[in-house]
Amino acid sequence: MLRAYGTSLQRPFSVSVLSIAAPISHMDFSLLLALMAIALPVLLHLLARARKPRPGTAKLPPGSLGLPVIGQSLGLLRAMRANTAERWVQDRVDRYGPVSKLSLFGAPTVLLTGPAANKFVFFSGALAMQQPRSVQRILGEKNILELMGADHKRIRGALAEFLKPDMLRMYVGKIDGEVRHHLDESWAGRATVMVMPLMKRLTFDIISLLLFGLERGAVRDALAGDFEHVMDGVWAVPMDLPFTAFRRSLKASASARRVIAGIMRETKVKLERGEASRSSDLIACLLSLTDDSGAPQLSEEEIVDSSVVTLVAGHDTSSILMTFMVRHLANDPDTLAAMVQEHDEIAKNKGDGEALTWDDLAKMKFTWRVALETLRLVPPVFGNFRRAIQDTEFDGYLIPKGWQVFWVASATHMDAAMFHEPAKFDPSRFEDQPSATAPPCSFVAFGGGPRICVGKEFSRIETLVTMHYLVRRFRWKLCCKEDTFVRDPMPSPLHGLPIELENKPSSP
Repeated sequence: MLRAYGTSLQRPFSVSVLSIAAPISHMDFSLLLALMAIALPVLLHLLARARKPRPGTAKLPPGSLGLPVIGQSLGLLRAMRANTAERWVQDRVDRYGPVSKLSLFGAPTVLLTGPAANKFVFFSGALAMQQPRSVQRILGEKNILELMGADHKRIRGALAEFLKPDMLRMYVGKIDGEVRHHLDESWAGRATVMVMPLMKRLTFDIISLLLFGLERGAVRDALAGDFEHVMDGVWAVPMDLPFTAFRRSLKASASARRVIAGIMRETKVKLERGEASRSSDLIACLLSLTDDSGAPQLSEEEIVDSSVVTLVAGHDTSSILMTFMVRHLANDPDTLAAMVQEHDEIAKNKGDGEALTWDDLAKMKFTWRVALETLRLVPPVFGNFRRAIQDTEFDGYLIPKGWQVFWVASATHMDAAMFHEPAKFDPSRFEDQPSATAPPCSFVAFGGGPRICVGKEFSRIETLVTMHYLVRRFRWKLCCKEDTFVRDPMPSPLHGLPIELENKPSSP
């Protein structure tokens, strides 16, 4: 079929070429060359004038847009998978400065680096959230990452209603139960485990219970299977072709969305019958929100898209954080001993089998500082995009309307001017607020501004509860001598981080 299709195109194409070439063959060739010699400089002059900024306006940043469509996308993706993305960014900064132009995922882009650039990205009214087209296709057109203005405020307010402290207090016990069950089923009694997949399953189980009210069973397992592939093609070139990561992500996303839509319909019926309440789970909370006239605040599509984004964010980022904490603690006995001491002190005041409480979490200050330092060194999200909704300027350079703006966390996280000895693991950096020791917008693991991660507090609870039981119940050491990781697009340790596990007999 491909061969026949190609033949049908080749024949008219060859005729059209001949029909143009025939009259040219009768022309005086020297005259043709003369006309071309005159026309070419004029054409180049017109193109240069079209691209030259108007008098009094800023100029475009230095750099190159590279090849059409592809640009520098493949170079960035290769660097991420080779764990050299930070070096890739720094090489651009060394070559062009903190502001440069390039092309990523089919769109002209401006790379901005530094705390002032981060602040501009987070707070500028001239920029809107802009994910690559691949992200829009996979996560949904109505997801909160794409919305702006009143729509963003409305959706974010709805999610914040579910994630506010008064609500989260009620969920500590449920998270505690999921963590204990997971460790009993998948860790206890085993000589070796692979940390990354287990952490992904744990965080998925926690968030699917709290978001959708999904208890353990076939539906939860099916949804977990879909989400293993949802993120595969998020930062891929958005070409929907067989056997590509992007195609796998689209199929997995569509399947997951069908499951979530079914859960939403069931929850709606339960609410009408009084079998569920606003505080039951995220879906119930979002369905219960109404405006002043009593109409639903969110459409069904917005609820599904918001649920997908929340599940992705809560599932992937927390699992990565805890995996890399385990990875670091294996080779840092002093930090591990300090954490164990903190958690043993908390456990002294607990009864046998008694669940952790909100007040217990407030005492885990050192553990959270370890988590923050882990996020500084290995941020789950390498960078993110905005889109210029009008011509704007930064640092004397023009960012044209419609262009992407790309920021990366490592540009400040690993800058010695922001964090002394940036390669050193030092949780004491976070004894006070990061802004006390580094400029504002330097530590950006949770983003910043009006779009700072709405689930930050949820992630803190998830991490602290898990680490409490992990450090008290087990000792471990890394199986692989080569302690490396890649980004695809999020960080993943070699072989999923296999560890040798030893149970602590004295811990309940």
